[in-house]
Amino acid sequence: MPPTTVPKTKETTASVRCTQKYPVGSPASSNASPLPSFHRFLTKVIQMTQLHTPKASRNQETGRLSFMGSVSPPSNGTGVRGGKDHSGNDLNGTRHGGEDRATSRPAPCTFSTVPAMKKTAKSSLLVTSATLLSFSLALTATATAPALADDKPSSTPSTSTSPSGKASTSPSATPPANMSTVGGAQLGRSGTQANLGAGAPVLPKDLSARSWIVADAESGDVLASHNAHWRLPPASTLKMLFADTLLPKFPKTEKHKVVPSDLAGIGSGSSMVGIKEDETYTVHDLWLGVFLRSGNDAVHVLSAMNKGVDQTVKDMNAHAEELQALDTTVVSPDGYDEKGQVSSAYDLTLFARSGLQKKDFREYCSTVRAKFPGETKKNKKGKTTRGTFEIQNTNRLLTGDYGLDAYKGIAGVKNGNTTNAGSTFTGVAERDGKVLLVTVMNPEKEEHDQVYKETAKLLDWGFQASGKVDPVGELVPPKSADTDAQPGANASGEAGGSGDGEASSKPVAASAETEGSSGVGIALAITGGVLVLLAAGVFVINRRWPLPDLMRRRR
Repeated sequence: MPPTTVPKTKETTASVRCTQKYPVGSPASSNASPLPSFHRFLTKVIQMTQLHTPKASRNQETGRLSFMGSVSPPSNGTGVRGGKDHSGNDLNGTRHGGEDRATSRPAPCTFSTVPAMKKTAKSSLLVTSATLLSFSLALTATATAPALADDKPSSTPSTSTSPSGKASTSPSATPPANMSTVGGAQLGRSGTQANLGAGAPVLPKDLSARSWIVADAESGDVLASHNAHWRLPPASTLKMLFADTLLPKFPKTEKHKVVPSDLAGIGSGSSMVGIKEDETYTVHDLWLGVFLRSGNDAVHVLSAMNKGVDQTVKDMNAHAEELQALDTTVVSPDGYDEKGQVSSAYDLTLFARSGLQKKDFREYCSTVRAKFPGETKKNKKGKTTRGTFEIQNTNRLLTGDYGLDAYKGIAGVKNGNTTNAGSTFTGVAERDGKVLLVTVMNPEKEEHDQVYKETAKLLDWGFQASGKVDPVGELVPPKSADTDAQPGANASGEAGGSGDGEASSKPVAASAETEGSSGVGIALAITGGVLVLLAAGVFVINRRWPLPDLMRRRR
């Protein structure tokens, strides 16, 4: 189907797909996926072409927590994805290319509160046994070697970073040899990073993403990663940062009448929820359009309410800096491909973790279907009426798809797909009291829903590996929550290294092995109470940032 352009009249219609302004195959748009050499795949370069935005249909009850089940009526289709091992599933399908229609969704369900964060002991953090809320922790030093691999080179241009931190075109599709060390030194290395302990499962062998990360959402421990800090185009996963930045600014009941200037500057072929000029929408409506339909029109209207796109971009970059997401440069608030716009799997995971602290964010990102206001019209009797239409979440692990079951325990977060970025996705899921975040960027395989399949495999691995691996790093807290600042944790830290792929000699953030080892400080106050860790009679700062009242899906 040809790209759908944004009409210049008041009849702005909903598009079922989002493409970018660069023609497929042009040097400006091509970002070939390097092959993870850890598993020695055959070299193959693909060109992502269209943004995946399926036909909408939804039904949502306002006011519910996002981690609660949808009140949408049950529908027939594929079942809920579940079990301990999904990697053996035969998930066939075709590449995103036309209109995608969801065929299934999870059954309605509820969540119960996840227990308070359990702090993971590290040999460098403590030297004696400690007590954490009556839970006894034993310190062990696990001498496991990281799982490393060299990436095979490709001649296809890719996005890298210049000394100024901006994206530039590089003749190599391989990641820089050394990247940001925010969250730990091991996260700055290229290739797959994993410290497997006794009994730990091996990582999935058929991963093709350029970059991915598996992290404990509550403790912040990074269980494994692959090029975690590689700066790549983020596509619509950047909307997580947009939402985390703007959600606190407007009450959801606030109303806004759309004027033509609100919809100016939307990229050609953008995904749209179907906002009309001269119609009035609540902020709640607009956020549903952002999260469920990845509507760039909704993003632009909210940006207009925030004094414009330029101000919104400025606010997003400032918030990224506050979150210590130093790989990220925002140019367009909706994630539409723009020169210099980059993020990383690590940063996208930080955005998701920060957003999930907010009730409204959790509500929107886990809503399966909802009603969206339509156009005001006059009926046959001359009476003015305004109906609604259904929209459905484009997160296929939440809704399911043909050849793909909804993932058991999934609760958001955001997907994206553009020509430059390929498919990107960040998801959060809970199983047996453990909450994991996984981000996958640009799988090389052309299979339908490949980004979701690889995410599901990494989630499966993460749940099985929890407690059996030594973290390769951690998700750092925001600067304002970091009471024991580490070198490079501020905005001036050189997160991306030099343009030639070499890392700066200045540390960006303390590695997971040394962070918090001073034994000086106070317990970090967090939601649910103050968790105090006693070690050798000294308080140690709790540097973890748990998710308050995170809800888990009923089996």
